[in-house]
Amino acid sequence: MSETTSRLALPFIMTAQAQKHITHNEALRLLDGLVQMRIINATSTTPPSAPDEGDAYIIAAPATDVWTDWEKDVAFYTDGSWFRFPAIDGMRAWDAEASTLLVYTVGSWKALPEALNLLKSAPLVQVAKGPLGGTTGLGVLEETLASLSGSSVATTIAIPDRSICFGVSTRTMTVITGATSFDCGINGEPSKFGGSLGVAAGSTNLGIIGPQGFYADTPIHLTANGGDFTGGTVSVAIHYLSIGVLDAP
Repeated sequence: MSETTSRLALPFIMTAQAQKHITHNEALRLLDGLVQMRIINATSTTPPSAPDEGDAYIIAAPATDVWTDWEKDVAFYTDGSWFRFPAIDGMRAWDAEASTLLVYTVGSWKALPEALNLLKSAPLVQVAKGPLGGTTGLGVLEETLASLSGSSVATTIAIPDRSICFGVSTRTMTVITGATSFDCGINGEPSKFGGSLGVAAGSTNLGIIGPQGFYADTPIHLTANGGDFTGGTVSVAIHYLSIGVLDAP
């Protein structure tokens, strides 16, 4: 008969074993780390110099010191020693540093949305990935332009090179002064995403275009009509599709 359980290596109390409480307490300590598992982070490679009872980490490469060869496994500190929990498919852990739930699957730890192929909220989300690593993503880039001044203002964000843009949306956050309206576009096409847009606070525009490929990083330009900008704030969002290349062999 094995001395430990098959999946989590928890110790059994053996027949006629002396001091059974020692084995029982060890199993309870390990269960305390495994059940509702919480790790401090998944990026550490070296044990901390002064760990607290119950600290746990998913070990990153290259692991050192007593964690050597523990990469991807969980290190749990209890009763003055580090215990190793081998990562197994379906194991879950709350990453306190990243504020996310991690799941071990197909040989690596993944955030829950990725592990379950769920969409997530992020500036760029990969919605499809092929077996060789090619990806298709949906992205949003945002910027708020404050204290507008002059005849035209350009964003520091840009429609990414080799992406397909669906549109640019705007919201006037505070009243624009100087201009009577403004256009939203790109260099050479000043009203591509909307013309004669409102200067009053709360004015919005959904600048939808037919999907268009861009072959250089392309900033957005706000162009004043009826006079130069002398103040005001506008938020700008670029909505686009990205294409990722295949993984290297």
